[in-house]
Amino acid sequence: MEQITVTAKIQIITSDADRVLLNDTMAVYRNACNYVSNHIFHTHDLKQFSLNKVLYTTLREKFGLKSQMAQSVLKTVIARYKTILENQKEWIKPVFKKPQYDLVWNRDYSLTQELFSINTLEGRIKFDYYSEGMEKYFDQTTYKFGTAKLVGKHGKYFLHIPVTYDVPVSNLSEVCNVVGIDRGINFLIATYDSKHKSNFVSGKGIKQKRANYSKLRKELQIRKTPSSRRRIKAIGQRENRWMQDINHQVSKALVDNNPKHTLFVLEDLTGVRNATERIRTKDRYVSVSWSFYDLEQKLIYKAKQNESAVIKVDPTYTSQCCPKCGHTEKANRNKKKHLFTCKNCGYQSNDDRIGAMNLYRMGINYLVDSQVPCTVTTE
Repeated sequence: MEQITVTAKIQIITSDADRVLLNDTMAVYRNACNYVSNHIFHTHDLKQFSLNKVLYTTLREKFGLKSQMAQSVLKTVIARYKTILENQKEWIKPVFKKPQYDLVWNRDYSLTQELFSINTLEGRIKFDYYSEGMEKYFDQTTYKFGTAKLVGKHGKYFLHIPVTYDVPVSNLSEVCNVVGIDRGINFLIATYDSKHKSNFVSGKGIKQKRANYSKLRKELQIRKTPSSRRRIKAIGQRENRWMQDINHQVSKALVDNNPKHTLFVLEDLTGVRNATERIRTKDRYVSVSWSFYDLEQKLIYKAKQNESAVIKVDPTYTSQCCPKCGHTEKANRNKKKHLFTCKNCGYQSNDDRIGAMNLYRMGINYLVDSQVPCTVTTE
């Protein structure tokens, strides 16, 4: 068994008075985080015990935090610094801009199928919430809640809860299906599976929408006003949410449309630009900046939920090698026409489909090299 963590999101039902209290609580929590962040930046002290001795009284008296909230502030800031040090390898002071509140399960918050309970500046408060989709997570023998984050947006309040549970480890000897997945620009993905079927997700509409976002962003940049800068930021956030939603839909469809014990084969794009074609400089943003890493991560965790696996392979020559005769030549591929024509045997197909076929072949070879019983039908 191995553990995976998903994020469950619930919307809290609030009155006008509740919203004032939650706003005040999150704003004070944020201000306290910035106070602690400034102290750590100057002292380089990341030990909870010593920070508690120095800052606990101030957090209680200056910010009016309850005891558990003060401890939560310290843990939140320490965790943020450790993440920065791990990723950046240097001391950079994190700034907490948005009102927020990190909540430890069964200490700062609790959840039943009817009510959500939380520590606030005025003590423990209970709320109703929309529970659709949460029902299955209340089996505490299977699912474990982690430290949640309370966020507010446009007068609505949401709790993001990490939920951890065990899933069976995918066993290569049980693989019954292999899917090669070519990621690109003309098609967001092209796939080829063990039934010798190909599927495509067109990138045309995506490119057009990204072009619209880019055009609007450029128009606002020319204005150079505070309101235009705010709109640029909002547009960027909206575009990122849209891209993540597309990636969620695509990865979900890949898992839902294939059986358990499927092996998904991706190109290893580490250190490789997303571009697979020559793109004019002015069009480069629209064409090459799609978040393929986000798509990859979503596919990995969804595959685990379905007792399937994802591997990444060397992408070299996957678009130039003929899947029929094995002849590899750059001239096999016509990028402008998105057409592959083998100079040796004459086999012809869409170039993205060729990439998916070769990735499928590499998945089959991976199983053979792993010396597992052959349970996948090949051509």
